[in-house]
Amino acid sequence: MYQNGSTETTPFRVLVVDDDRILRKMHKMMLTRLGIEVEVAVNGKEAVDLHLAGASFHLVLMDLQMPVMDGSQATKELRGMGVTSPIVGVTAACAEKAAFLASGLTDCVSKPLTISKIANYLPAPSNHTNN
Repeated sequence: MYQNGSTETTPFRVLVVDDDRILRKMHKMMLTRLGIEVEVAVNGKEAVDLHLAGASFHLVLMDLQMPVMDGSQATKELRGMGVTSPIVGVTAACAEKAAFLASGLTDCVSKPLTISKIANYLPAPSNHTNN
């Protein structure tokens, strides 16, 4: 659960955006084990469309290289829509990391994703429902 600044708690919600089905599943399982609510998108356009439909997330994990709309373009669009949640790039394309960060990312980590790489963006472990 996530304390939203008042006495209310809401599930901490993460959007995982990656075109690789296996990585989406692994990232979702890893976060779900911590009691985090996870939604997935297979490309940047789906991530943008989810936000346009009114969805909101505490954290977005964004792959760089995807079909339809890549992570850089999706990040630019989300920031242009006023999305202020952290957007963390998760990529194997280290050579393109600087350009990806310039698109509006909060941070960029290399694959494979681990909880320790994104720990600063997750709620404290004592707030997780499934320790």
